[in-house]
Amino acid sequence: MELQGQRVLVTGATAGIGQETAKLFARRGASVVITGRDTVRGAQTVAAIEAEGGRAEFIAADLIDIESVRRLAEQAGDVDVLVNNAAVHTFGPTLEQGVDSFDTTFDVNVRAPFFLTAALLPKMIARGSGAIVNVSSMGASIGVPYGPVAAAAKAAVESFTRSWAAAFGANGIRVNAVAPGPTRTATGALGDGLERLGSATLLGRTADPSEIAEAIVFLASPHASYLTGTTVAVDGGYTAI
Repeated sequence: MELQGQRVLVTGATAGIGQETAKLFARRGASVVITGRDTVRGAQTVAAIEAEGGRAEFIAADLIDIESVRRLAEQAGDVDVLVNNAAVHTFGPTLEQGVDSFDTTFDVNVRAPFFLTAALLPKMIARGSGAIVNVSSMGASIGVPYGPVAAAAKAAVESFTRSWAAAFGANGIRVNAVAPGPTRTATGALGDGLERLGSATLLGRTADPSEIAEAIVFLASPHASYLTGTTVAVDGGYTAI
């Protein structure tokens, strides 16, 4: 139970990668704060964690709203680990991109993690320790003709990762990111295209959300004590091709 006594905040934790990450943190001994917009799914996730003997609480938050982001930081309090997982996935080529969906993508994927992290950092600095894991995407490092806005937003998250690692390493705070490849989630945003992407990886398949969760929890754990400022590609080798 290497994370016993740790308080962990996972955004977008009521489904998919975030939910599996929250469950895994709890299994490793952490007390988990999960966030999302859906209170029903939030309650269900808490119940699932508690049924396994874990500890969890739910805070409703809509990260498109900057005031909701600030309230989340206040309610979460002093956390040892922050996982910036919540995201909006906007798919569409440049010539079809609307302003509203562009703004929503950057509000949730870029602005929210920036200001949530900024709000939680002072207590990590005062304590002299902390771990932040940002969830990016393999799209941040390849050309994505069908989703340039989402790819650019995730590239910004990877830039935050490097900048925060450089800024706060001396304070004992490690900052890393994971860049998942094609992963089976309830949203099914890519439809049949997801399986085609999976078949194009070196492992020839899509990932289960639990496989991404393993990488996130590893980066937050003492096992990754000398890792900071890096983005780990958990993409079945797609970006290695």
